Amino acid sequence: MGRRLFGTDGVRGVVGEELTADLALELGRAAAAECPAARPQVLIVRDTRESGPMLEAALAAGIAEGGGDALLAGVLPTPAASVLVRRLGLDLAAVISASHNPWRDNGIKLFGADGRKVPDERQAAIERRLAAATPAAATGRVRRLEGGLDDYLRELERGFGLELDGMLIVLDCANGATHRAAPLAFQRLGLEVELIGDEPDGRNINEGCGSTHLEPLRERVVGSGADLGFAFDGDGDRVLAVDAAGDARDGDDLIALIALHLRDVGELPGGVAVTVMSNYGFHEAMREAAIEVATTNVGDRHVAAELERRGWTLGGEQSGHVIWTEFAPTGDGIAAALLVLRALAGRPLAEAVPMRRLPQVLVNVETAERTAIEDARGLWDAVEAESEALAGRGRVLVRPSGTEAVVRVMVEAPDRKEAEAVCERLAHVVRRELA
Repeated sequence: MGRRLFGTDGVRGVVGEELTADLALELGRAAAAECPAARPQVLIVRDTRESGPMLEAALAAGIAEGGGDALLAGVLPTPAASVLVRRLGLDLAAVISASHNPWRDNGIKLFGADGRKVPDERQAAIERRLAAATPAAATGRVRRLEGGLDDYLRELERGFGLELDGMLIVLDCANGATHRAAPLAFQRLGLEVELIGDEPDGRNINEGCGSTHLEPLRERVVGSGADLGFAFDGDGDRVLAVDAAGDARDGDDLIALIALHLRDVGELPGGVAVTVMSNYGFHEAMREAAIEVATTNVGDRHVAAELERRGWTLGGEQSGHVIWTEFAPTGDGIAAALLVLRALAGRPLAEAVPMRRLPQVLVNVETAERTAIEDARGLWDAVEAESEALAGRGRVLVRPSGTEAVVRVMVEAPDRKEAEAVCERLAHVVRRELA
């Protein structure tokens, strides 16, 4: 039985502990050997973490040892891997990043030739191959890929033919993978750009900046009189926004805005796919606009799978993953920001967002065994009762964490005090039932 390496979004852990150079080498060798191509062409991109070059070298060596050619594109946003693997006709792409996590963490996630994240069954096959340690018949090469950033920027320009002269926006690049690509993309479209979080040093990625820390962006947008601001996460696959008044706009707001625009211009086949975490106000706005909504489990890969199953093109998460498959089959923060600007058509963001957000309260309750929630009859009776009381006005969501020994209790209601009261009552039941 092989090791279970892949989690909800690739292989991830603290560098030197869960994620080592030895593991990266083994993973590269197994991924290349498992690839059906005779001599796999494998793209590698990374973010700005201090451990990135070390893991890049180890992963590339493993790919070559597994019979593939490793093409090193350097620091690029994660979605650039999805774009470039298709544009260049490659067999596989590997991204070295831990997204919004601290600098000590890193990870490796894989994209197939179609630009989609490698499915579970292929990840399992790679794990089995790694455990077997089967030697390759021949070794490949490691070489630099020049022009990857330019190719990615050309795809963005081709996909978003915008004329945005006169707008001032602020970009927070989280000291991460978008620190070069994002300003270039927006400047080429005629925007005046101010930057924060654009001086990575290997350890400051996501530190007090980016999509998980919006305060610096709020201050800069208001202080500079900018039209709006965008904050990316460390690897650039998600984005949040701040309007001219400094108010935050999350993925629900942005997806709602984009959905109505695409519907109005006849470019929204079907409806929109979001996760169970999307705000009740989002569902109300889509209902009023007569746009169908499909709901998935948390995770952008679930959203992407639902879009593919239904033949739809738009979906995402409250956290800022926005997928528009007309550009790429995975979340792309820069592309999503450009979609927002296209939807705004010069309007202020605060006036254009079509949804009224309900107050949301989330409590994490520690439990001895999170999976025990399935048989907690008393808890589900309480959830049903609270849901009935909020019917047509809000909602309740209780679910186990996918990674921690906690149960998440989320309540949305018209009034924050009501949401807090319902949430506390349910949290009490969780503690009583699952302590």
